[in-house]
Amino acid sequence: MGTTMETTLAEQRRDVRSDLSWPVSVWLPEANRFFNGRSKNVSRGGAYLTVPMTTPIRPGQEVEINFPRTMNLARQKGQYARIKCAKVLRVDRKGMLEGACIGMAVQFSDKDIETT
Repeated sequence: MGTTMETTLAEQRRDVRSDLSWPVSVWLPEANRFFNGRSKNVSRGGAYLTVPMTTPIRPGQEVEINFPRTMNLARQKGQYARIKCAKVLRVDRKGMLEGACIGMAVQFSDKDIETT
């Protein structure tokens, strides 16, 4: 059963994902606060992130994800962060006991928020 589910999820992806462990901040408007986490993998169309298990996240929520840039990249781009608007597609609670975190799969919307 796990193989079928993994195959189905992989078939729904339009873009190739790259492993990338990077700090992120997830803004939850309903909670009126940020939750710090890490990316696990990222593609042009979405990402898989981990956040603390106390994060009140659920599928269907709209969130903003702050990807901070290194100082060199910030100087090149003229901005300190890339902020992506996204919709939560899936929440995985299977890692709660090992790492006190939950996983979330998000799909980026077409909107970007540029910061300086």
